[in-house]
Amino acid sequence: MSFRDLLRDVLRTLWAHKLRSALTMFGIAWGILSITLMVAAGEGLRVGQKKQADTLGKDIIIVFAGRTSLQAGGLRAGRRVFWRDTDYAEIEREATACSLILPELGRSGNVRSAYNSASLLVTASHPPFHDVRSLGIAEGRFYNWQEAQAGERVAFLGSDVKKQLFADRKAIGETITINGFPYRVIGVMEHKDQNSDYDGRDINKVFVPLAANVRDNPEPPPAPPHSIDQILVVPRSVADHDACVFQVRRALARIHGFDPNDKEAIPMWDTLKEAAAFRQMTDGMKYFLGAVGIVTLFLGGLGVMNVMMVAVRERTREIGIRKAVGATAHSVLAQFFVETVIIVAISGSLGLLLAYGVCSLVNSFPMPAFFAGLIPTWELAFLSLALLGVIAALAALYPAGRAAAVDPIEALRYEAGS
Repeated sequence: MSFRDLLRDVLRTLWAHKLRSALTMFGIAWGILSITLMVAAGEGLRVGQKKQADTLGKDIIIVFAGRTSLQAGGLRAGRRVFWRDTDYAEIEREATACSLILPELGRSGNVRSAYNSASLLVTASHPPFHDVRSLGIAEGRFYNWQEAQAGERVAFLGSDVKKQLFADRKAIGETITINGFPYRVIGVMEHKDQNSDYDGRDINKVFVPLAANVRDNPEPPPAPPHSIDQILVVPRSVADHDACVFQVRRALARIHGFDPNDKEAIPMWDTLKEAAAFRQMTDGMKYFLGAVGIVTLFLGGLGVMNVMMVAVRERTREIGIRKAVGATAHSVLAQFFVETVIIVAISGSLGLLLAYGVCSLVNSFPMPAFFAGLIPTWELAFLSLALLGVIAALAALYPAGRAAAVDPIEALRYEAGS
């Protein structure tokens, strides 16, 4: 029997039981649709949250200075800890599992231009800060190592700061004053949406070299000279994360005389752990919703099996005639197996096309910042096709086996007496 004949028989069977066939094919299509949309939604949520996390920084650990809660080396508990602008260099020598250590000092300052003034946060660090903290450059540049080491008075403006101080005027090359000290504007940050921070949105900040800020705008007492707010740490890789954290704790505990296990003395904001926890949550949601879709798909497969069992019963005489004229049990088995696969393939393809159409439609609308849209992946397409193949095989085995086992004489007698 040719494929055209097989397809004609399938369509004839489906048309003979239109309602039952439609419901059965709907079950398969809905299973594929639900799996695709659920997994795509989970992927869109994961990607959206990753983009939002990247606006704060790329896989960073923010190390704050706290108060000791444990006695160490004869020093009392409850002592306030202060980081110094030289600590990062000592940590770098010991923390081999970390790729980057950066000091950071943020101080409020009265910032003036020739056109306007504002009280703004002035943040200082070293040149890699703009990449680690995802500070895109819209105009000009960020300060370099030569300017940082010399403590030159140069400034990189957040996008909203530029608008506030200069409106639509050119800012590059202009001079602003920070607490009375003149700073030359060398760059402007591109706008970014930011949903998390620890000291304010970056678009509302002025960025200067650390040495300049420590000199011109130091931490007030009781902080000792050359104090900084926090230290940014970047592990070499995810595998090195725990070792990097341990080495940083150990180094800072040695430098400042507290117990390295004292978490109150050295609180951390670990964006990698947050990302891992969120990924675990979204994966769990994705797997649960995907399992619901798989169950729906298997129920649709049972419907297909039922339709094919009805087809075998109604075509008993046809099967008997074919076997009487020489058709083998294998050819009959193949015929009904292929017919079942065609039914599953048609309904599954419709479900897959509908799912990708819904994804495209939804993605054409504006998305909230934390959601990147419905993102179907090649893994998802492969999973859908594999599930369709399994469902088709399971739904076909029993009815095809029943058809192949029909005795031609009994089949003719049964049909003749009906």
